[in-house]
Amino acid sequence: MPTVEKPTFCRICEPTCGMVATVEDDRLVRIRPDKDHPVTAGFSCPKGLEFLHVQNDEDRVLHPLRRRPDGSFEQVSWETAISEIGARLREIRRRHGGGSIGWYGGNPTAFSHSHALWIGWFLRGLGSRHLYTPNTQDTSSRFVASALLYGSPVVVPVPDLERTDFALLIGTNPLVSRGSLISAGNLRERFTEIVARGGRVVVVDPRRTETARAFEHVGVRPDGDAWLLLAMLHVIFTEGLADEAAIARQSTGVGTLRDAALKCPPDLAEERCGVPAAEIRTLARDFARARTAAAHGRTGACLGRHATLVNLLIDALNLVTGNLDREGGLLFGRGTIDLPRIAHLAGIDTYDTYRSRVGDLPEVIGQLPAPLMAEEIETPGEGQLRALLVSAGNPVLSVPGSNRLERALGQLDLQVGIDLYVNETHRHADYVLPAASFYERDDLVIAALDFHLKPFVQWTEAVVPPRGEARPDWEIIEDLARELGFAALSAPATKLVGTGRFGRLALRALAPAAGRLTPERLVDLLLRTGRDGDWFGLRPGGLSVAKLKENPRGVVLAEHLEAGTLKRHVFHRGRKVRLDGDVVEAELARLLESARPDADYPLLLIGRRDVRSHNSWMHNTPKHRDPERRQYAMVHPKDAADIGLSDGEVVRVSTAKGSIEIPARVTDEVVAGCIAVPHGWGHRDAGWQVANAAGGANVNEVLPADVADLERASGMAHLNGVPVRIEAAALSG
Repeated sequence: MPTVEKPTFCRICEPTCGMVATVEDDRLVRIRPDKDHPVTAGFSCPKGLEFLHVQNDEDRVLHPLRRRPDGSFEQVSWETAISEIGARLREIRRRHGGGSIGWYGGNPTAFSHSHALWIGWFLRGLGSRHLYTPNTQDTSSRFVASALLYGSPVVVPVPDLERTDFALLIGTNPLVSRGSLISAGNLRERFTEIVARGGRVVVVDPRRTETARAFEHVGVRPDGDAWLLLAMLHVIFTEGLADEAAIARQSTGVGTLRDAALKCPPDLAEERCGVPAAEIRTLARDFARARTAAAHGRTGACLGRHATLVNLLIDALNLVTGNLDREGGLLFGRGTIDLPRIAHLAGIDTYDTYRSRVGDLPEVIGQLPAPLMAEEIETPGEGQLRALLVSAGNPVLSVPGSNRLERALGQLDLQVGIDLYVNETHRHADYVLPAASFYERDDLVIAALDFHLKPFVQWTEAVVPPRGEARPDWEIIEDLARELGFAALSAPATKLVGTGRFGRLALRALAPAAGRLTPERLVDLLLRTGRDGDWFGLRPGGLSVAKLKENPRGVVLAEHLEAGTLKRHVFHRGRKVRLDGDVVEAELARLLESARPDADYPLLLIGRRDVRSHNSWMHNTPKHRDPERRQYAMVHPKDAADIGLSDGEVVRVSTAKGSIEIPARVTDEVVAGCIAVPHGWGHRDAGWQVANAAGGANVNEVLPADVADLERASGMAHLNGVPVRIEAAALSG
C-alpha cells in the first residue's frame, strides 16, 4: 500500500493546530505541522508532535477487557462486554433507579464533536444528574461568571490580540498551554507583534512563567488576583478613568461593583495580593488609558477561593474601560455553528437549575463538582452513585481528595472505563473498553469554534482506521444505550434546529438517516442550518460537511472577529451585561471579609504545567524516559533559607489534608511565600510502563476536597493558593 499524506488537525487543546499525517499501510508513521494551514501556518507545540507515540503506543488498550477475580484483566469480545455491562446496568437501574448511574468524562471529551453530547444524552435517557468532568478543576468558575454577566455560561469573550495595544494576561501561560479558551496557533507570535507595534504584554502570575519571562511580569501573591483587580477598578473609578458612556450603554448594576471597589484601595490590596500600591495604580492607569486593551484570564484565574469573582472582575475591567465588544478589546466569537444560541435553544446552557445531592452545590452546564464523587458513592439514600462510567479521564490522579476517591471506587456495583490506557482509575474497573484516538475518527471541534481569533472551521476524516478493536466513543455509548432500551440521541435534532421553516426543512432532509443520527449527520445538520450554511441548497456555496470535505484544510470565514455584537451574546432581559445580583454581591462581601493567611501553613501552593505533557494522559511517551524530566517543587530562595533547604533536596509539603515528599528546586521564579508543584504525577501500578517509571507525587492527595472546601458559587475546587508548610524531609522524618 502506498504512503499517503493527509491534512488533519490536532485535538489536544483549543488551537486545533493543522497537521499533516503520513500514513503507511494504515499506520500513522509521522505527524508534522501543516505549513499550508490557513490559520496555524506550520505551528505545532511539542505535545502535538508527541501524540504520534500515543497513537502507536504498545501499552494502548486495543481489545475489550474484563476484570478477573484476582484483579487482572482478560480479553473478551465486544458482544460479551456490551451485553454483560448492559445487564449489570439494567439491574442497577431496576434496583436503585437511573439516577444511581453516573459518568466522568475527561478533558479530551471537550475536543470531540460527539463525545460530550453522547454522554449528556445517555444520562438524560437514564434520568441521571451524575455528570462529572474536569471543569471543576479548571473552568467552571469562568462559566459561572459568564452565566452571571451574560445570562449564559457558554458565552466566553476572547481577547482581540491581533489589534490590541495592551494585553493583560492573568493566571495564564499561553507559551506553554498554547492558549486556553483561545484558538490562534502561535500565540508567541501574536504577543511579539503587539510589542513590535508599540504595545505591551503584561503577565500577572505568582510565577515568572515562560510567558512572563518573554514579556512583562507582575508578581502577585497566590489567590490575590481578586484584590488586585478590585483595586485597579478603585483607581479607575476614583480617578475618572472609567468609560461611563460604555458602562451605561452596555451594563446594569455597576453601583454594586463601584461600591465594592471603593472599599478596596491599592494600599489595602497590597497587603493581600503582594503587589505594591504604586504598581497597582500605574497598571490601572496604563490599562485604562491605552488606546485599546484586553484583559484575559485562564486556568490560574479559575482555581482560587474567589475564582468566580476573579473571572467576573476580568470582564468587568474590560467593560468599565470601554474595551468590551470593541476592536482590540474583548470580542465575542463568530463560530459558523452558533453554539450559544443552540445551547440556549436546546436548554443546555444552564446554571444552578438543580443542586448536588451531597453539598447542595449548583450544576454548571449540567455538570456537578467532581470532588463530590467519593462522597456521592459513600452517602446512602436516593440517588446514591452506584455505577460509574469513566471515559478519557483519570480522576484518581486529577481530582482533589484522590485517596478518598480511590477507596470509594471499591464500593461501586459497577465501574467501566473507555480509554486508550488502563490508567490509575481504570485499574479498579470491572471492564475497560478500547477507545479510538482522535486520528482514528472524523471530527469538527464544535466547542472551539467561538474561540478562534480568525473565524474558521475545519472538518477532518479519520486518517487511519482504529487500531485493534478500538471504536469511537459515541458508538460505544450508543450500544450501551440500546442495551438499556433507549437511543442515546432519541430526539435532539428538533431541539437543536427548532420547528420553524428551516428547521422543518432540515428534519425532512435528515429523514433518510432517522434510524441513526451519527455525529457527521448531526454536524452537517448544524452547519447547513447555521449562519454560513447552504440551507439544503437554498444558499448555493454555503457550508456543509461535503463542502468542508472539499476543503480539507478548512475554511476561513473572516479575517477578524466583529465588534458590536454584544446584544446577540447577552441573554439577560434588556440584552445588557449584569454587574450585580445576589451571587455577585455575596462573592464581593466574602472577599472583603476573608481571613488572613493561616500561621500554621504560612506558604501558598500553586500548580504548574509542563510544555511537553498534558495533565496526566500524555505521560507514557518517550520524552518521559528523559531523566531530566522530573517533578519538583519550586521554592523561593528566602523560603528555602528559612528552613535550611538546599536545591535538589527532598522537601515535605504539608497541608491540612496530609503531606507529600518531592525534590525542591530553589528559584526566584516564584514569588516569596509561594511554592509551585506540577499536577498529574504519581503514576503507579497502572497499565502504562513509562508513566509508572516516571514516579513523582500526586499533589491531589493533599489538596482540599471536602464540601466546605469548594467554592459555593461554582463548586470549583480550591487548587491555587492552598496553605502549606514545608520542611526538609531528611530533618522531619
